Amino acid sequence: MAIALLRTQVNPFDLKTVLLAKHAQHVVLIHFPIALFIAAVAFDLIAHWTKRHGLADAAYYNLLTAAISTLPVLVTGILAWQYQLDGQKLKGILLLHLILACVSSGMIWLVWWVNFRARRRAEALPSYRL
Repeated sequence: MAIALLRTQVNPFDLKTVLLAKHAQHVVLIHFPIALFIAAVAFDLIAHWTKRHGLADAAYYNLLTAAISTLPVLVTGILAWQYQLDGQKLKGILLLHLILACVSSGMIWLVWWVNFRARRRAEALPSYRL
């Protein structure tokens, strides 16, 4: 009996099982853009106060990584909706969740773009950047 139970358990070290599971990726990935954006804001504020360019660089790369990480978060969120709710029409809190997710992702990309333009032109960042 115990041997039969061991054979039916999922191997946690099987990469295919972990990456292709029909749940949990969105829940895990959502924390990355949030934390990276908060860290970018903190680095940017400290860089602004101390005039240290290294911290401004750290803020820029955190913003870039946060922006890029919004893409898999949005994709896994939509896939979770399709798998868990069978593509039902969204309403209420879930619709608000989707709208705010798209708006916040767009805003993260916008903040990165403002920083990108300022870095490319080698000019000071505008005060409205964050």
